[in-house]
Amino acid sequence: MPLTILLHGARGRMGQAVTAAAADLGLRIGAAVDAGDDPAADLAGCDVIVDFSAPTATAGLLQLAVAQRKPVVIGTTGHPPAEKKRLLALAARVPCVWASNFSIGVNLLFYLTRKAARILDEGYDAEVVEMHHRFKKDAPSGTAARLLEIILQERQLTAKALRHGREGITGGRSPQEVGIHSLRGGDVVGDHTVLFAALGERLELTHKASDRAIFARGALRAAQWVATRPPGVYDMQDVLGLKD
Repeated sequence: MPLTILLHGARGRMGQAVTAAAADLGLRIGAAVDAGDDPAADLAGCDVIVDFSAPTATAGLLQLAVAQRKPVVIGTTGHPPAEKKRLLALAARVPCVWASNFSIGVNLLFYLTRKAARILDEGYDAEVVEMHHRFKKDAPSGTAARLLEIILQERQLTAKALRHGREGITGGRSPQEVGIHSLRGGDVVGDHTVLFAALGERLELTHKASDRAIFARGALRAAQWVATRPPGVYDMQDVLGLKD
């Protein structure tokens, strides 16, 4: 029997992409709902939840997943840090893949960024640049936030090291800062570049997405994977076997 999915956020851009990808992969969307709907009755007949909705809806959805012991894939971004910490504790009570980006290429970018940040010392200034379509509501993107988190972890820095753009007489760049720049315009699906710039050379790691189908296929791959896992919070690095 094909995996049956409750799709939360079905009318959004990603929800529509997941619906199309599920048909191509032979998976079944058992229920298609949106934030504000009550998915409780529909969930009983589904094997796993896939969520691309709104951050305000995540808590209620996770409470329902815990109550019905259903695996869940969370692709919604934009949660405040304190709220996300609380939600992760709730998500750990069921099998959960929580990821900012489900693209296989982007997850390889995460892996390579960690390797580069580990190898290149503070002589290599780290900056992250991301661009998305004009309709995106949060900045920086969830993917950019994850890239920054990786760099901060490897360099043993806190969020105080982040510089969101620059303006005016900023003075020379500190080797302890990490820059983040968010661009918005047109219909860009998602571009992310990590730069490590030293005196005499520069390394750039770039991923460009041109079709939301890559994220949808990754999310469905995560749904198939998490359906057989024990409770806990996983990410796409776990799904793809990229953990060291």
